[in-house]
Amino acid sequence: MTEIIVVPEEEKKGLNFIEAIVENDLAKGKNGKRIQTRFPPEPNGYLHIGHAKAICMDFGIAQKYGGCCNLRFDDTNPTKEDVEYVDSIMEDIRWLGFQWKNVFYASDYFPQLWDFALALIQNGKAYVDEQSAEEIARQKGTPTQAGTKSPFRDRPVSESLALFEKMNKGEIAEGAMVLRAKIDMASSNMHFRDPIIYRIITHPHHRTGTTWKAYPMYDFAHGESDYFEGVTHSLCTLEFEVHRPLYNWFIDQLKEIRPEDGDYRPQQTEFNRLNLTYTLMSKRKLLQLVQEKLVNGWDDPRMPTICGYRRRGYTPEAIKNFIKKIGYTKYDAIIDVALLEHAIREDLNVKAPRVSAVIDPVKLIITNYPEGQVEMMETINNPEDESMGTHRIAFAREIYIERDDFMEDAPKKFFRLTPGQEVRLKNAYIIKCTGCKKDEQGEISEIYAEYDSQTRSGMPDSNRKVKGTLHWVSVAHSLPAEVRLYDRLFIVENPGEEKDRDFKELLNPDSLKVLHHCRIEAELAKAKPLDVFQFQRLGYFNVDPDSKEGNLIFNRTVSLKDAWSKIKSKE
Repeated sequence: MTEIIVVPEEEKKGLNFIEAIVENDLAKGKNGKRIQTRFPPEPNGYLHIGHAKAICMDFGIAQKYGGCCNLRFDDTNPTKEDVEYVDSIMEDIRWLGFQWKNVFYASDYFPQLWDFALALIQNGKAYVDEQSAEEIARQKGTPTQAGTKSPFRDRPVSESLALFEKMNKGEIAEGAMVLRAKIDMASSNMHFRDPIIYRIITHPHHRTGTTWKAYPMYDFAHGESDYFEGVTHSLCTLEFEVHRPLYNWFIDQLKEIRPEDGDYRPQQTEFNRLNLTYTLMSKRKLLQLVQEKLVNGWDDPRMPTICGYRRRGYTPEAIKNFIKKIGYTKYDAIIDVALLEHAIREDLNVKAPRVSAVIDPVKLIITNYPEGQVEMMETINNPEDESMGTHRIAFAREIYIERDDFMEDAPKKFFRLTPGQEVRLKNAYIIKCTGCKKDEQGEISEIYAEYDSQTRSGMPDSNRKVKGTLHWVSVAHSLPAEVRLYDRLFIVENPGEEKDRDFKELLNPDSLKVLHHCRIEAELAKAKPLDVFQFQRLGYFNVDPDSKEGNLIFNRTVSLKDAWSKIKSKE
């Protein structure tokens, strides 16, 4: 049985419950006052934001208490694993700012796991079962009804040993036999009802090739890999809580045959997983989205993958601050994705340079401004950080503004541009609209205005009050750009709970809008992939890796304000 630790309230101050457990263990001298954790991903997909929470816990605990954290790939199912996933997992961990002590694989322990399985058979605690998966499942019973014993449960040890060897030599077909632990078919814990610990897989392994044909199940490999590796604190999400007694049972059996290991024992502790609104965390469903080309790969900025967030412009600091704020508990809940969006706004507000970009441009002609004249207007790079300095932007007679910043027949509280009304052009002059021109379809093609030359910074009327301020770029001095407006991938708050509808029916048809005729200020010509900016009045954007010289592409990281909350409150 795992020791139950009661932590005094004063020791919990400022600690999450796992940190409190670790500090108790250190105070008691458990495992020689040594702290060792591991992050054990299965290399069958890309990491998502939920894994980031586990990474922060596994690596963070080791970092805080002077221990070590190993990266261990759970590569026990060769049919779903790929080196591509191994490489991506390593990249994501480094990007988040963590470094492992060692890289291990569950496959490193295949010989030791095999020997342990043989010992269980020899001690009468495991047997080879020739029933089908369906028959075994039926025999397991229900939570309120005991299971029934397999007809192979009491087969001779020598027979199970011989068959187990044949399973691994490729002499037995997949699905024809499994190795089961012999525990208790009447246990109230369904995981104790003679669990399968080995099955046959003939698919080549990405590291061991065709050496093995019999592969350990996760519940068998997990705890024993922890033990062989020297892990002291095995930190898992809550769905593994019901597996913990089995974890401990296998450790008990292992310690019986390895008394030389003394008092050392790994301890499994569970915390709540991360669930976000408007988000799916199922790797199976994320893989389906990729394979069916419903998104543009694992790093599509709409995906909840770490590489997707990176491509969208999220920072490691924002993700870690978000995880720190939501904390670790023993209760599953769904977190509003708006909290994650708030974290990136908060981070980029102090980091991102402010620039001008017009994503739906319409031409504005300042009719009384001298033709051919160009003024260089100074603009602050970031008002939150004076050390970021300033840059200059060209101002001329013809500029672009946002199409929705103009209305020909505007309501009373429209404080942007409309005939007869004044607005300030940011870092430039106050202008007054004098009219507009329409094309054959009735669309506004040009807007006309006059400027007040005394309202530029430093001039007599520079502080004159007007209610609206618009951003702009010069027609002649701006650059073309593509802008991708990303939004939430699903239209329902909790897509994982929509049991009566295919999750693909819940996809947001407006999760991506591509704008091709945007204009950006010349300062952005030197921007590099993944550089992040605040487009004034529009939101935070970063340079997509697809960008090429002369063809910049920007992804919207997040809008300046949470529009979804307003929509939901109205609904």
